[in-house]
Amino acid sequence: MFKPLSLRAASAPVILCMALALASPALAQTPDAASLPDVSALLPRDLSPWGMFLHADLIVMIGLALASFVTWTVCLAKAFELASARRVAYRQLRALAQARSLAEVQMRDASPISRLVAAAEREIELSADLRPDGLKERIALQLERIELAASRQIGRGMGVLATIGATAPFVGLFGTVWGIMNSFIGISKAHTTNLAVVAPGIAEALLATALGLVAAVPAVVIYNMFARSITGYRALLADASAQVIRHVSRDLDRSRLPLSRAAE
Repeated sequence: MFKPLSLRAASAPVILCMALALASPALAQTPDAASLPDVSALLPRDLSPWGMFLHADLIVMIGLALASFVTWTVCLAKAFELASARRVAYRQLRALAQARSLAEVQMRDASPISRLVAAAEREIELSADLRPDGLKERIALQLERIELAASRQIGRGMGVLATIGATAPFVGLFGTVWGIMNSFIGISKAHTTNLAVVAPGIAEALLATALGLVAAVPAVVIYNMFARSITGYRALLADASAQVIRHVSRDLDRSRLPLSRAAE
């Protein structure tokens, strides 16, 4: 009933399968795949934090590193300065509180409270031939100027901390934007969007933001800490001024000052 197939017709599928098997390696290696760059050659050799630091924008990175170094330098210097100033202020306040008159206060160092006492004594000498009515007002003006000068001196370096705390995050953000732009430029040159090629450049760019925060956050915390300490030190100077004014007032009432006897 059925007609047998010829040998030529039966061998046609076998020949077709053999031809496809021989042609498959050539089809797998298309010209587009062969033209793609080697991804491993585009990757940086070192992906450690230090390696990313060296591959990133060095101007931004070095600037942020210097800002962090300045922050901690100001922190250490200001901590020692404030601790020493507060210790001297407490000791001299106790001496002022224990003295019964201004003449009993013996302070000859260069501390602000010593300058307060010296200014009061100097004003008393200059006002020896004047009426004692305006003596306390003149002394109060002198003490106020000395307090302001001491406050400015103890507050040196605070502006640097405020500047670093305010600008370091934006500098880090600028470095991040710049690094991401360079990454996109590298993508266009490499003609590939492989994540292994894009990720290292983006990681190096984000490292700038991390360094900006590392420089800014301690600066803000240290600034707030020292601001409170300086406010407390100013309160000590105000207490010392009040003690000096009280001594002057007591001496005037006791008529121990030369100007009170001259006024009589």
